[in-house]
Amino acid sequence: MPAKSLNHEINRLREITATLRGENGCPWDKEQDHQTLVPYLIEESQEVIEAILKKNDELLKEELGDLLFQVVFHARLAEERNAFDLGDIAKGISDKLVFRHPHVFRPEELTLSSSQEVVENWEKIKDKEKKQPSFSSIFENVPENFSSLLKAEKYQKKAAKVGFDWEKISDVEEKVREEMEEFLVEFGRTKVDGSNQVRVEEEFGDILFSLVNLGRHLGISAESALTRTNAKFKQRFEYVEKKLQVQGKTPVDSNLEEMDRFWNEAKELEK
Repeated sequence: MPAKSLNHEINRLREITATLRGENGCPWDKEQDHQTLVPYLIEESQEVIEAILKKNDELLKEELGDLLFQVVFHARLAEERNAFDLGDIAKGISDKLVFRHPHVFRPEELTLSSSQEVVENWEKIKDKEKKQPSFSSIFENVPENFSSLLKAEKYQKKAAKVGFDWEKISDVEEKVREEMEEFLVEFGRTKVDGSNQVRVEEEFGDILFSLVNLGRHLGISAESALTRTNAKFKQRFEYVEKKLQVQGKTPVDSNLEEMDRFWNEAKELEK
């Protein structure tokens, strides 16, 4: 799309958003603020990821549009209180990208030849940008609203950068086994008297954390891996539902044996 058309469409989206928020706009849109929009921002981000996993360009275009609207909506809310606008957002990220990529925009200053060097230099630049408070934690820039899996991975990466990490992947594997054994012990006690639910949950969390760590050492993002599995499960079960619908049935009217048969059919179709 030519730059002129792009500018026209972006401005059109801004105007539509302003109209929705205006005096004669949509009652629902007029009631929203940054906090109430958080669930929709998370939802739209996840739907973009799902479209990517499905390798569906039309769906991806649509979902990116929904996500873009969230950005424009937040910008409009900020503009209404004279905090910043969409132009300030674009300028801020553009300036940041240029500054953090000296090897691209100022090659006379720096030469980087690998992705790893780029990441290391990016972190150095980010550290220089930070203000130094009386206490500075390595975790302070990990957003609190990240999903628990993503937050665990970020915590682990931050700790690893300062040397707090397993030296060998075999040690990580052993930690997973250890956490699983501790969970099973607590789970066994709970089955007997039902009084250990909190401890069972704690041990279950430890298993998840250790699995995230194992994934990190294998170059696997736990968040991405679970997102893929969620999408796969949804796709397979929707196949089951459709096959049952042809028979005039729903999962409630079916049984495990029949649903499992259709489930296995769905798995075979993926091969």
